[in-house]
Amino acid sequence: MAPDRLALAVDATALLGPRTGIGTFVHELIHHLDRTTVDITAFSVTWRGRNQLGSAVPAGVRAVARPMPARPLRELWQRLPVPPIEWLVGAVDVVHGPNFVVPPARRAATVVSVADLTPVHWPELCQPSVRRYPRLIQRAIDRGAVVHAISDFVADEIRDHFDVDATKVVTVHLGVTEPESGGGRPPPTDRPYVVAIGTVEPRKNFPVLVEAFDLVADDVDVDLVVAGPDGWGLAELETAISGSPNSERIHRLRWLDPASRRRLVAEASVLAYPSRYEGFGLPPLEAMALGTPVVAARAGAIPEVVGEAAVLVDPGNAEALADAMRRTLDDRELRDTLIGAGHTRTERFRWSDCAASMTRLYRDAAGARVSSGAS
Repeated sequence: MAPDRLALAVDATALLGPRTGIGTFVHELIHHLDRTTVDITAFSVTWRGRNQLGSAVPAGVRAVARPMPARPLRELWQRLPVPPIEWLVGAVDVVHGPNFVVPPARRAATVVSVADLTPVHWPELCQPSVRRYPRLIQRAIDRGAVVHAISDFVADEIRDHFDVDATKVVTVHLGVTEPESGGGRPPPTDRPYVVAIGTVEPRKNFPVLVEAFDLVADDVDVDLVVAGPDGWGLAELETAISGSPNSERIHRLRWLDPASRRRLVAEASVLAYPSRYEGFGLPPLEAMALGTPVVAARAGAIPEVVGEAAVLVDPGNAEALADAMRRTLDDRELRDTLIGAGHTRTERFRWSDCAASMTRLYRDAAGARVSSGAS
């Protein structure tokens, strides 16, 4: 049986630096966990950024700033169960790795979150550190970890790919952050615009979006804004933009603070999400919460997340994407339908529900660990 008050260690490395989807998950999870029943210790697997962790977590969360260099630790964890989490943060009941990697433990239960299987399907599109994730996930499974999948789509992929007990793969959906008004820098254009949000990497399919935008721009006075940190798909995107006959109407923004990101999405005419593969899809939900219609790819977990509240197209078809954007820009009735359906859809994805479900997962994992007599 799990203790009444749970001692949880969470890898909060994703809170350091520009906020990604994983960073949003960690931020919202830590803020929504019930502090009356869960004691949280945050740690970071990084050498240079560890001293920033204390200012990145809320009051009441213990931050451990011990030196934990990522590369050598992950090399060790691929082969050996050392160093265990207890050596790094002290005794805990559960340790959660929210970003594909969870430290081994001597006594604690382990939970590893898997956002997608990009390094399995397209290792050539991943950085070397990301290509190691599948082996680290399997090692964690072999040591008894419970796998948290952020969608049923990802859960099924995990059961198909890894040697894992199907009952130890648990789906807990992410949530959508409640809209806030005010603040943020203005958008980079005075014209109506389509916005795309995400780290610039090949699976985001931004070059196809530029191709589709060129088809729309011939008929509609609209701009395109692509916002998100540079990634390993930057060269392809830059080539697509420089080759576009409408390049002066395409605006590239890098990392945005939360208020500026909200304003950018809220004032957009359409959010385009043309990814070839996603394990969830936070930007469409964020757009729905802000009342912005969504055009997205019928790929990965996106249909599971958006349901009937978005226009879905084949991610490889620029003409279909262009037609969907054009219709959503021009058809007032379609826009109103999407906006209403979007508000209804977001009610199913609350961070408070995510935190409550993760707490149940932690307790079940801790209870199973105690029952197994792990020492």
